[in-house]
Order: sequence, then C-alpha cells, then structure tokens
Amino acid sequence: MPIVSLVSQAQSLPPLTHHVREATRTGGAKPVGLLPSDQVMSLDVVLPLRDPAGLDSFLEELYDPGNPSYRHFLTVQEFTERFGPSQEDYDGVVSFAKANGFAVVGGTRDGMNVQIRGPVSAVENAFHVSMGTYRHPTENRTFYAPDREPTTTLSFPLWHISGLDNYSIPHPMLVNRNDYAAAHGINAETLVSHATTGSGPSASFLGSDMRAAYYGGTALTGAGQNLGLLEYYGTDLADLTTYFKNVGQTNSVPVTLLSTDGTSTSCVYPSCDDTEQTLDMTQAIGMAPGLASLVVYIGSTDTAIISAMTTHSPLPTTIGCSWGWTPADPTTLDPYFQKMAAQGQTFFAASGDASTWSSRNEAWPADDANVVSVGGTDLVTASAAGPWKSETAWVDSGGGISPDRIAIPSWQQLSGVINSSNKGSTTLRNGPDVSANANFTFYVCADQTTCTANSYGGTSFATPMWAGYLALANQQLAMNSEPAVGSLNPIIYAQNVTSSYTTDFHDITSGTSGSYSAVTGYDLVTGWGSPNGAGLINALSSMSTTPAFAISASPTAVSVAQGSNGTSTITTTVSGGFNSAIALTASGAPTGVTLGLSPTNIAAPGSGTSTLTMTVASSTATGTYTITVTGTSGSTSHSATVSLTVTASGAGAFTISVSPTSGSLARRSSGTAVITTSVSGSFNSAISLSASGQPTGVTVSFSPGSIAAPGSGTANMNIHVRGSAAFGTYPITITGTGGGITHNTTYTLTVN
Repeated sequence: MPIVSLVSQAQSLPPLTHHVREATRTGGAKPVGLLPSDQVMSLDVVLPLRDPAGLDSFLEELYDPGNPSYRHFLTVQEFTERFGPSQEDYDGVVSFAKANGFAVVGGTRDGMNVQIRGPVSAVENAFHVSMGTYRHPTENRTFYAPDREPTTTLSFPLWHISGLDNYSIPHPMLVNRNDYAAAHGINAETLVSHATTGSGPSASFLGSDMRAAYYGGTALTGAGQNLGLLEYYGTDLADLTTYFKNVGQTNSVPVTLLSTDGTSTSCVYPSCDDTEQTLDMTQAIGMAPGLASLVVYIGSTDTAIISAMTTHSPLPTTIGCSWGWTPADPTTLDPYFQKMAAQGQTFFAASGDASTWSSRNEAWPADDANVVSVGGTDLVTASAAGPWKSETAWVDSGGGISPDRIAIPSWQQLSGVINSSNKGSTTLRNGPDVSANANFTFYVCADQTTCTANSYGGTSFATPMWAGYLALANQQLAMNSEPAVGSLNPIIYAQNVTSSYTTDFHDITSGTSGSYSAVTGYDLVTGWGSPNGAGLINALSSMSTTPAFAISASPTAVSVAQGSNGTSTITTTVSGGFNSAIALTASGAPTGVTLGLSPTNIAAPGSGTSTLTMTVASSTATGTYTITVTGTSGSTSHSATVSLTVTASGAGAFTISVSPTSGSLARRSSGTAVITTSVSGSFNSAISLSASGQPTGVTVSFSPGSIAAPGSGTANMNIHVRGSAAFGTYPITITGTGGGITHNTTYTLTVN
C-alpha cells in the first residue's frame, strides 16, 4: 500500500529528520545575509522506509542464529519491494520536484532518493524556507543553511533533504605527525617511541605488512569479493600506481571511480588532495590483494554516496569510510545502514584521531549503532613483512560515549561488555568496536609529489584494513556456499563474551587515549582489539548456519478435568538448509492418560505443526505431570515439554471455542473471529485470553481481554496483518486461563 493513500491531503508536512542546525536555531551562528536567489543548489531528496517497524522485526530475525531466517539476506530488489518506497510515492516526489522548477538529475527508487538541481528561489518556494548565510561559530568562514525546518505539500513526509546546508565540511580521519606535533607543542620525532618494523622505505608499513600481521596466511585474498570506499573527493590513480611501483609490488585489483551525484572523480594537486583516497586503496588492496573489484564511491552528499553503495552492481559487501562530519540529524543515514544489514553488507567507519569523543570532537558516523566503529593501535611486528608481535592503544584513538546520545545497542548490553574497568555507558552507544594500527608508521603516496614514510597516521588507515580483512572472511564463507557476514557487531560481541575471544582478537590491554585506557576485554580506546590472524576468519566461517531444527509447544501448561481432554500445538521450525522429515513421539503420561499426536510425522523439509491430545480418564489421579514431545530426524533429537495438570471431575470446568475456525487475510488488512467460553459444575472465575503462534507481522488482540466471572461469554479476536507478514498458513493457538485451569483452541490463519 503506498504511503500516499495513508495520509489524506496533508499540507506542509516536515520531513521525518531535522535540518536546522543548533547554532542557527539558538543564534550561536550570526546571520550574514541571504543566498542569491539564482544560485544553483544540488539536493538529494530521500524518501522514507515503507515499513520501518517491519524492517526492525526482520533484522532481529535475520541476525538471530536460532531463527530459520538467519542470514537469509535480501537482494536490492527484494528490499525495495518489502521496505522501500512504492512506485507511486517515488513518482510523486519526481513530479513534485519538476512542478517546482527542479531538474531531476539522479536517484532511483531502489536507492530511495531523487537527486534534484535548481535555483535557491525554487528551494525556498518548494520547501518553505529562507536560505540564509551565517558566520560559523567555530570556524573562520560563513555557511549557508535554512532558517526553519523544511516542509512540502506532498501527502506524505519525506525522510531527509540533503544539501540544504554546508555547516559541516567532511574531513578525512588522518593526521600528519608534523601537524600533530606542532598542535601539541612536541617533537615529531618522539611520536613513534620504537623502531618501525615495516618492509617499506625507512621501515614504514605497507598494506601488505598489515596483511602479514593481521591475517598471516596466503590462501585467502578476497577473491570474488567486492569492496567499496566512501570518498568525498576523486583521486588521481597515478598515485596508486606510484605506490605499488615504488615498493616493488603489482596491483591486480580493478579499481573503478564512481560519481554518485555528478561530483568529479578527478583530483589534481594543489586544488585537490588525494592523500586519504589513495591510502584507503593501498590499505584495502594490501589486505585483500585478490579482490574482484574495488569501487570508490565519490559524492558531495552523504545520502547520495550511501544510496549508491546499497544499489550498485556488483554490490559491495564490505565498505570502508575514513571520513567524519556532523549531520543535522544523526539518524539521517539509518535507513541506509539498516538496508545494508538486510542485504548482507558491512560498513566500517573510522572512530577519529582526536582522542575522546565529545560535542566538540564529533564521532559521527562512527557512533551510529548500525556501523562498525574502528579505533587505532600502535603495532609492532616481529620483522619486515613479519607476524604480529605486540600492540598497544594509539594515543589519539577516537572513542568514548556517543556525543549524539545514540542509545546503547542490544549487543553492547550483553553481560561482560560494559563494566567498571572500561567505564562505558550502560545507556548510550560506546565506541569503538574494533581497532587496528593507526600510528605514524605508514608509507604514503599522494598528489604526484614525493612519497612519505612514517609521516601519516590515523584511524583512516585502520578502517580500510578492516574492510579488506572482512573480504577475506567473506571469501571463506563463499567457498563454503554461505552468505557474507553482514552486520558484524551482533556476531563478534556475542562471541567475545565467551572463551573464544582471545582466539579471534588481539586483546589490547595497555595504553591510554584521552579519558579512557585499554583494559582486558572491551574498552573505549581499542574496542575488542585487532584481528588475530585466521582465528576470527575461522570463527566467522563457523557461524555459518548448520542444518538444524527446533521444537516448541504452545501452550506449555494445560489443565484437564478427570474424564476430559486437552490439547497443545507442537511446532517444528528448520534452519541452515535443514531438509528432512521429523518423527514425533510423546511420553511421560501417568496411568489413565492417553497421548496422541496428529500427525506423528512432519514431512520434509521439516517445518510444520502437530496437535498433542491428552485424554484423561476419570480414574486418573489428580496432580501435575510433565509430558515430553520428542522430534527425531536421523541422529538428531530435540524435545519440548507440556505441563499437564489433572483436576477433579467434580470441580468446575470450562470449554473454549473459536468461530470461524479458519480464515484468510491479505497483507495490510484486518479481520475478527469470535471466542466463546462455557462453564460447567462449580466453575466461577474470570478467564483471561491470549494467543500464540502468530507469525512476525501479524498482531492478535482480544476485546475484551478476559471473560468476566463466572466465565461464560464471548470476546472478539482481532487480527491485523501488516505489509511485512510472510505469505503462508499459520495455526494460532488461543488460550483461556482461569480458576487454575487452562484450555485452548486453534484458529488457522492464511496470509495471502
């Protein structure tokens, strides 16, 4: 259902994200004037997700190892059909832009964006703002920005409009040691306190040295994998050629420079500096020298770049971002980051080179909960091109507690992650997540000038290293016919609170950066640490889904009077490609109780339901008994239990039924069924109602939620099917509980 039809002729709707900078809103930035009405602006208009709640539920299932959907990623087109804007809404934005005097110059429905270009006068008229210029409160320059939140006459809210201000100019997360020394009033020669051990000029580190230290093998090269780099400026590929020529190596990775919004892909010194862009490539290629492709995504607006990264073919499954900037709204890129997680992509972001995060030392996008934040270390190897020897925290590694006040994600709430030693927050996002070498120990070529050794450092080196390293893991997974890693943090946090931690990571336990120190386990300087050779790759490969099944009962407790019977629904679910029949047996019945299963066999591939019927003779002794239902397939068995309580026949009882017993509903529709309870004997109690077995995307409620005492009555069961619900037939168990007795009945729902 298009969003358009859900909002009736809404007027002047603001986007779902903020656009006005705090400095503009509070007067911290003094007005200077107005932008000329004929100045041309380029904007990226982003549409909202169609079903954000459904996407949240999908991602929970996607990264739950016990769920049959585990790591069953979506294609670009599948994501659009389930969660992207409808064609009607997308066409509506295109028409809106053209009607307001803009030229549509890019964007796609799959990318959820429409790129437009037009004069300031069109921007002000279309979005009901005044475009002013202001004196920047912390930088010696002016910037332009809207004076109020934009609104449109569209019948649905947009997500975001990128390009309305230039308050924050993106900057690379690298630093020259001479600049660093001058800023801190120290001698640059003292910044690296030990002899460097690389195989480059002056013993500087090459990308290949990082491969030797952090991987140490030869079998994996990133073959078949596609890696992406986010860049705000183009590059001169002659610098990449110079680097490999000078160090006596050959690059065999095809490099593509892709403009995402018309931004030039060239970078010629002195008008443009390609130091960051070139070092990103050398570190990624050095770690994964056999990549199928390396695409440099170049743009002037963050949403345009990220949008292209989520739609380009071939899709980059591992991405490095060595830039930082301050958004007007830190949720701006979340729909794209969630889309990456749904499509099996991993986004690494440099944590910064100015030590502890703060409101003046911005962390974004590294403090976004949907990305992998990469901190810095000081690495020593055993020899040139040799193995890892030791590692400490880099003195300027970015990290800390989210200055954007982003909520702590579930994987950082696991027991053992945040503690008094690392001083992390229990309510806000902490960073970084991982780390790698960032000290002033690298060989760098840029700007077609003299290459440098041991002059540049920064987390911008560590980030493409990690992107390259994950390409090795993805190659191993592909060799096992398994999907890519996807969102990394839920996996490594769960693994690292177990004994496998030191097999997978080098735990950095010494060194300080700003307010935090490296400690045993997770910390706010180096995260979990750096990759420990093939250990982490093997761990990520072993998390690949093994064919398995699970069994459950609903309800898990049933009360039956002597001479009566009760039922429970037994459900089996499969994962990891499991494809086999499952035989069911029941045991544990006391004398006088007969157990029956219908059917007794769940046909291949193994997902299905069976009804357990417990028939209680009038002579059965009262009491509570555990009934065990076992599913067996080959040598694998799993069990579920049902607690059966036998009550005296003279006691009161009730029955529960549903009418009709089955029904069909389309997505985005609702329906009802009537629940009836009838009491007998001395029964006199309210009966509460509940439902189980409904699939994700289907909600069930009762009106009223319970039948008042003495217990006879009716209630409406209300069923709502969201657009995210999967097609299929589902038995929903309706349970009535009252007077210490539980009974249930089944309604069969078909989603079509």
